Amino acid sequence: MPGRRRFIGYSTAVALVIANMIGTGVFTTLGLQAEAVPNGAALLLLWILGGLVALCGALSYAELAAALPRSGGEYHFLSRIYHPVFGQLAGWISITVGFSAPVALAAMALGRYTGTFLPIGPTTAAVAAVVLVTAVHAFDVKLGGAFQVGATLVKVFVLVVFCVGGLLHGTVPGSLDLLPTRGTLDAVLSAPFALSLIYVSYAYSGWNAAAYVVGEVREPRRVVPRALVHGTVVVTVLYLLLNATFLRTASLSELAGTVEVGAVSAANAFGAVGGTVLSLAVSLILVSTISAMVLAGPRVLEVIGEDIPALRFLAKHSRRGAPTRAVLLQQGLALAFVVTDSFEAVLTFAGFTLSLFALLTVLGVIRLRHKEPALPRPFLVPLYPLPPALFAVLSGLSVVVVAWGRPLTVVGCVALTLVGWGLLRHAPSGSTA
Repeated sequence: MPGRRRFIGYSTAVALVIANMIGTGVFTTLGLQAEAVPNGAALLLLWILGGLVALCGALSYAELAAALPRSGGEYHFLSRIYHPVFGQLAGWISITVGFSAPVALAAMALGRYTGTFLPIGPTTAAVAAVVLVTAVHAFDVKLGGAFQVGATLVKVFVLVVFCVGGLLHGTVPGSLDLLPTRGTLDAVLSAPFALSLIYVSYAYSGWNAAAYVVGEVREPRRVVPRALVHGTVVVTVLYLLLNATFLRTASLSELAGTVEVGAVSAANAFGAVGGTVLSLAVSLILVSTISAMVLAGPRVLEVIGEDIPALRFLAKHSRRGAPTRAVLLQQGLALAFVVTDSFEAVLTFAGFTLSLFALLTVLGVIRLRHKEPALPRPFLVPLYPLPPALFAVLSGLSVVVVAWGRPLTVVGCVALTLVGWGLLRHAPSGSTA
């Protein structure tokens, strides 16, 4: 947009992708997966498939971001590719669930980990984290960007140190075998495996983060595709190392149904003190995750406010360039999710809803090529159309399984979408710039 300050360079954009991805899901969902799919090789395959899906999605979003360089993510892409109504609905989901629910999940996970080393209630810790990060980002964009890069470097360093130490420690009694066994194929072909892919997809969500802030990135047509792809590859490698470490250093009985899997793993590998240190480190890592979503999410709300008069208040900036009102709205909704203290329900709902709109967006790469073949595309998806097609098949499968097994999740998603349609159907068409 004309006159917008472009304060995000390559390092900040990559940090944004990495920090959005590494957070709640990888530190909390393995226990839910192990409870339903008690096979080590099948669990690792889940994370390999999740990384492959994320990379296919990142490549697809990279082409869209380079061809349509405006902030807003799905809101902007779907408006241009399909119809402004689709964009408005995606924007509505972004406002209500897309960023506020992941912020809440990260905060709730932080509260669980903090409770292992501090005498403080998990909800209190979660609320404090949300308020702290809001204060950092709500008024000064430069402060928020610097905080994000620093926090992400600390996050990656902690994970590498933990993985090296944990893998050198060796396996504990009762841990799952990481090599395929007789039951691996049955586990892979089971419905719980497909359902667990939703959890893994949520853990990888964030691979599209740089697409939300295109309007504030320097040289966006070059930087955003690189940031999306490079950030996704780095996180995939870290996730495989991290989950291999968890599976080797915790027994199935300790993992199954446990949210704070990192604390259990570290306590086994490094003793009680090590578990406390890692819980502290994970808490700091989750602060970085919350920060990344506060950096990205309000930029979507800001673009929506620029296009829809009724939401114009979301486009207002502070004197230091921050979309203060958008930040406060997103974080207020996040606090509402936090006080429900229903981690798995929020996780399933957010994972299903976000997967559905990401699926529509990735399929939009194919539609846009047919709709606007002459549109300049500085970045093209390699091996097209294989990456978007593979993303569509695997994501579509997990969405169908959730719809079949968790119908209330679908009802909630449809109800939320209908409410958004009812509120926005008389709004002017969104920009297709």
